[in-house]
Amino acid sequence: MLMLILLVPALAWASDCVDGGGGGSDTGRFQHILETQGALVAVLMSFGFGIVASLTPCVYPMVPITVSIFGATETKSRLRGAALSGTFVLGIAVLFTPMGAIAGKTGMLMGSALSNQWVIVGLAVLFLALAASMFGAFELALPAGLTNKLSTVGGVGFKGAFVMGLVMGLIAAPCTGPFLTGLLMYIGTTGNVVLGSAALFSFSLGLGVIFFVAGAFAVNLPKGGAWMMGIKWVSGVGLAYMAFSYLRDKFEVVRSLVDHPSYAFGALAGAVLLVGVVLGVIHMMAERRKSPIAHLSKPMKLASIIPAVAGAAMLFTWVGLNHNIDPNAPEITWLTNEEEALAKANAEGKPVLIDFGAEWCAACKKLEHQTFPDPNVRSEAQRFVALRVDATDDEDETINKLKDKYKVVGLPTVIMLDKTGKEVVRFNDFVQADKFYAAMKCNVASGGSDVVGMQ
Repeated sequence: MLMLILLVPALAWASDCVDGGGGGSDTGRFQHILETQGALVAVLMSFGFGIVASLTPCVYPMVPITVSIFGATETKSRLRGAALSGTFVLGIAVLFTPMGAIAGKTGMLMGSALSNQWVIVGLAVLFLALAASMFGAFELALPAGLTNKLSTVGGVGFKGAFVMGLVMGLIAAPCTGPFLTGLLMYIGTTGNVVLGSAALFSFSLGLGVIFFVAGAFAVNLPKGGAWMMGIKWVSGVGLAYMAFSYLRDKFEVVRSLVDHPSYAFGALAGAVLLVGVVLGVIHMMAERRKSPIAHLSKPMKLASIIPAVAGAAMLFTWVGLNHNIDPNAPEITWLTNEEEALAKANAEGKPVLIDFGAEWCAACKKLEHQTFPDPNVRSEAQRFVALRVDATDDEDETINKLKDKYKVVGLPTVIMLDKTGKEVVRFNDFVQADKFYAAMKCNVASGGSDVVGMQ
């Protein structure tokens, strides 16, 4: 049960993380969360990620030793213990927060890099390697001598607590690294320095919660055991899914393997994932002390990986598809030349639909695979002249002039012009088919006179 509870939110977060993996300042599902639910929700997600990272085998066993080194558990005053523990957590935050700022600052560079297929392949390989480490294929660890030396840095008191917090991130790097990699990747897609700093600060607080509780309240933490293996297993599945998602969103041949909107495929995906989870649970049970099935631990872990990752890839892709597909609905005819599109619209007296997107823009892909295939959208699009602008190459002067003309600051951007050429609707992120269809109907029905911009 614990395995199932951990797996669903972890994979949901991974899905958000990767599906947000493209675009400038307004791109991706993470940015969608910011716009629809606020930055607070995104920051809280980072906090939860920090808590999960603190429960991994590289961090959790060190909690009682660490808090005893800077004296939080020995002090007679609980208030002083809380202050020492808070200082320790502040040290962690000082180490990690600048990473978020840097990731946010380099966001546009990351968006450009994600247009390169070899960068995508490299990222997929990186996440697969991190997943393999979570599954126990090899151990990511600092040299023992360096770890021992770092663990003695600091000392008793507030200065010691702060310094210990600074070095904790380095000591725990083998287990926090995979979490941080995913978090920094998705921060980079937003291009938002403030958000990046806040998210990593929140991650630091989540990572430090367990240290604060142990030091401030002298709590005896549960012993490590099989449940920690469960956390590593769930983390491995999530990281492997992220690797697949990068490949899926870049290569159509990979997407074709899982791009099936039928409910039968959804049921099959759920069944495959369930098989993987059940095998993973057996693996976790076999890890318990004096378990009668201890000999099944490694075989069950190996057997669980493929169905768990495949099931996650199938199910989370299926969930993101438009299941209301009518094969008889007319296709949208996209033009790629603006002058041609405007001339055609002027000659035929039609409004114009302009879609700015890019290969590295995951939210653009969502529009392409969920919104535009909707039968109502496809039918209504026949009243428009449709123009698609591929902004993958950010050094293309022609494309940059179009972006300046239409004041495009992030991707995706979808604009509707009325019959007079006046902008009446603009979407700066993924939009559901029903809302998009309503905007199209409103544009046409108004004759291009009374429609206000929609966000």
